[in-house]
Amino acid sequence: MKTRDFYYQLPQELIAQTPSDVRSNSRLLHYSRDSKDINHLRFSDIIDLINPEDLLVFNNTRVIPARMYGTKETGGKVEILVERLTSEFRCLAHVKASKTPKAGSVICLQLNDDAEARQSADLSVSVDGRDGELFILSSNKHSMAEIMEQTGHMPLPPYISRADSDEDFSRYQTVYAASPGAVAAPTAGLHFDEPLLEKIKQKGVDTAFVTLHVGAGTFQPVRSEDIEDHDMHFEYLVVPQETVEKCRQTRENGGRIISVGTTTVRSLETASQDGVLKAYAGETDIFIYPGYQFRSIDALITNFHLPESTLLMLISAFAGKDEMLRCYAEAVKQEYRFFSYGDAMFIS
Repeated sequence: MKTRDFYYQLPQELIAQTPSDVRSNSRLLHYSRDSKDINHLRFSDIIDLINPEDLLVFNNTRVIPARMYGTKETGGKVEILVERLTSEFRCLAHVKASKTPKAGSVICLQLNDDAEARQSADLSVSVDGRDGELFILSSNKHSMAEIMEQTGHMPLPPYISRADSDEDFSRYQTVYAASPGAVAAPTAGLHFDEPLLEKIKQKGVDTAFVTLHVGAGTFQPVRSEDIEDHDMHFEYLVVPQETVEKCRQTRENGGRIISVGTTTVRSLETASQDGVLKAYAGETDIFIYPGYQFRSIDALITNFHLPESTLLMLISAFAGKDEMLRCYAEAVKQEYRFFSYGDAMFIS
C-alpha cells in the first residue's frame, strides 16, 4: 500500500491554532462502521453514544514543558526539544543550532518567564554525546524537571504557527493528566472536561487508564513510498493490571472497550500481541495500518489527523481507508477544525 493513498486536501485555515472556548463544546463527527452513517454533533453529545456497560480507556500521560531556548558558549542560539527523560538528571533531545553542539559543550538556558529573554548561568545543560539523531543532555546541579519548570515552554506541534502562551499550559493537557513524560498531548482526551466526566460517571460508564508518553516522532512524516517500509519511533508505555481486568470484565459483560485516542489504541494493542491483553511496561514501535487485526478495542474517539500520517493509517485500519477519507472530505466540507486543537471523531 502506498503512502500517497492516504493523502487528502486540507485548506490551511482549517488547522486549529487555538483550543475551543469550552473543551466539550468542540464538534464531533460520529461515524458508524455498521450503517456507514455520518452524523454531526457536539462533543458533549458523546454521553448519548456510550452505554453503562462500556469502558472508556484514557491515556493519562502528562505533557512536560519540553521546549527550551538558550545559547552555546560561543553565543550561538539553540533550541532544545526534549524527547525523553532517561533519568532525573539526563534526557534525550532534539537540538537545533547553526552549528551542531559538540560533546562537552554547555548550553545556557533562557528563563521562560522573562520578556527580555534573560538567561541564567545556573540553569544550563551539558552535551554528553549523541544517540542516533538525538543528543544526550545532562545537568549536575538541577533535575531536568526543575530545569524545565523554569526554562521550558509547552511543545506545541509544528503546524501551530504561534508561540506558546500561558493558556497552553492548561489547555494542551488533559484534565486527568497524571504521569509526566509526554512531549505531545494525547489530543483526543483534550475534549473531556470535569462536568462531562462527571456525567459519564453518573451514567455508570466505567473508566480505566494506560500511560503512553507521546514522543515528538508522532509528527514525523512517512517518507517511504510504501507504508510497509516506514520505521516507527519508539515510545514508552504502561498498561496496568487494573486496566487489563476492567477490559476483561467489560467484554464478559457485553460492553465495548472504547479507546480515547490513538495512543491508547497503540498501548492496548501492544499489550495484546499474543492474542490476550496482559499488563505491560516497556517500549513500543507498533505500526498499525490497513490489514491489521485489532484485538482489544471496539470503538475509538480520535481527532482529525495529518494527510499521509501513521495516525490516519491507524484509523483506516480500524474503519477502512475509503470510508475514513470520505469522513475527512465531509469534515472539510463542513469546516471542522483539524489536528491537535481541532474537533473530534467517534468511530463506533
